[in-house]
Amino acid sequence: MNINEMKILISDDSILARKQIKDIISTLGSPVFIEATDGQSAIDRYKETKPDMVFLDIVMPKKDGNMAIKEIMDYDPDACIIIASSVGTQSQLKSALESGAKDFVQKPIDRTQILNIVNNFLEGR
Repeated sequence: MNINEMKILISDDSILARKQIKDIISTLGSPVFIEATDGQSAIDRYKETKPDMVFLDIVMPKKDGNMAIKEIMDYDPDACIIIASSVGTQSQLKSALESGAKDFVQKPIDRTQILNIVNNFLEGR
């Protein structure tokens, strides 16, 4: 797959976090970005757009990231969900990985880590 053919859903209640992830990934090319500000809208946007990759915060309003992961994975067991979360959410992070998240990124966001995750996805790893 080519980065310019990708659809990436970024769900975080922080506009700054969403922008930061978009800016980092945009250095690789021009995927289509879809944004959500809470867990329920992440689920809805996933079902509407079927993105190739999802970056999902754990602590969000309406439905948290773990609830969103479970619902997305029930809908699409092949979903590629990456958790982006702050320190202090270790038990929630463990639950997210057990629910089907493929990887996680610790906040503050590390540019190299995001690029490695996207490149690995593009290379089929």
